Amino acid sequence: MTALGVLDCEDVAWFRDSPTMPASARGAAATLARRIGLNSHRASEVALAVTEAATNLHLHAVDGSLLLRVLRTANEAAVEFLTVDMGPGMRDVAGAFADGTSSRGTLGIGLGAVARLADTFDIHSIPGRGTVMSAQFWSRNASDSVRASETAVVDTSVAAGVTRPISGETSCGDAWAVRVEPGADAEAAPALLVMMCDGLGHGPLAALAGDTAVTAFRQSSARLPDAVLRDIHTALRGTRGGAVAVARVEPSAGRLLYCGVGNVSGYVITPTARAGLMSAPGIVGQQMRTLRTFEQPLVPGGALVMHSDGLTERWTMDALPGLLQHTPAVIAGQLLREAAVRRDDAGIVVVKGAW
Repeated sequence: MTALGVLDCEDVAWFRDSPTMPASARGAAATLARRIGLNSHRASEVALAVTEAATNLHLHAVDGSLLLRVLRTANEAAVEFLTVDMGPGMRDVAGAFADGTSSRGTLGIGLGAVARLADTFDIHSIPGRGTVMSAQFWSRNASDSVRASETAVVDTSVAAGVTRPISGETSCGDAWAVRVEPGADAEAAPALLVMMCDGLGHGPLAALAGDTAVTAFRQSSARLPDAVLRDIHTALRGTRGGAVAVARVEPSAGRLLYCGVGNVSGYVITPTARAGLMSAPGIVGQQMRTLRTFEQPLVPGGALVMHSDGLTERWTMDALPGLLQHTPAVIAGQLLREAAVRRDDAGIVVVKGAW
């Protein structure tokens, strides 16, 4: 993988809080681990960690949910889970890592043990607001460079996203994708292309638009955001269409190029502020005006955030202290927790660490 390494991602299922959530999530995690080729011992470890996380959500959290999905490199696959809740948050995150820490009937293996079972682990909690936790489980035969210790935060990807369907649906019209754009020659530095799509409406037809946009993005040979958008526009003509934005991150040049159509919000964020990126009116696949690409300098230590209108724009970085110290998946999860609405599909992608 390059310095701008990214992981392909396949969302499998969200599990909402209920008395049956721990058992359902455990069974799905074990099945998924075996399906991607993890051995029986590793699959059992995945199931154990997912059960502990889901049980903690059910017993202690408000409106907790767990996302189970597959991550892939060219040669390896992993199971990842992401938990999101609306409170009460943790005042002593370090204390929660003590072995044997448990109450009200959890397994008692503690978050520290969950972290040791995982190859990468990250958690961010805001007292009174909520907690987001992520863990990845690769084959134990995978490279040791993928692993993380209990306290270290390691992620092999500079980008991650999360989508969640509207309540009552299982398919989501929001979709995202990231690809590394190699330099034009051996001397040129690589760049990163990022796409966020919000397929019109909800349900299977919206999901078809989102999936079509992802396929067109990955197959496009274009290198600049406006040209990529034109390819996506052509591909979406047989669908409902959607709002789409494409960004190009160029670390060596210290700049970000951004082109969007419709209600996809883009921001460059720092620990205390955010700068908005402009999109034009229209519907990709149906009616699209002359495209305009905007240029923004990359802010040292910052990140790029792109999300659909399934998230409100009322979130602020001041309300999320320390968030930029965490992995893209946890940043995406916290912004989803902070700003997503249940009456719409929600999707967000974050690029962090690319510059």
